[in-house]
Amino acid sequence: MAGIDEAWAQETAEILKVLGEPTRLSMIAALWRAQEPICICDFTASLDLSQPTVSHHMAKLKVAGLVESTKRGIWIYYRLRGDLPQATQLLLRTLLGQRKADLRAQDLAASKQPSARSTSVQRGSAR
Repeated sequence: MAGIDEAWAQETAEILKVLGEPTRLSMIAALWRAQEPICICDFTASLDLSQPTVSHHMAKLKVAGLVESTKRGIWIYYRLRGDLPQATQLLLRTLLGQRKADLRAQDLAASKQPSARSTSVQRGSAR
């Protein structure tokens, strides 16, 4: 097929395969949203998975070139690679960009709603 870059197709297919697993896609979404690297312990707690399972998924993401890690004490912290190829950045922005905006809107809406505690305090003071 004329004009089709086979290397691009192979690389993109590999990334899509890795992201096709819901746990890994969730991990990438969390890293996309995060301001700082995320500890593996946070993934085990939030995803309710064992540390070896989380490590397995992170290893797949690392081999695909999507994440990098640093060790601090006994914990490993993950972040999206800072030098992701432009095509990969565009792919992630397309997949996760709107999700990031939706989550930010949800966060803002939640912060504007009175909590159950403040509502009960207001009700109690009206008596």
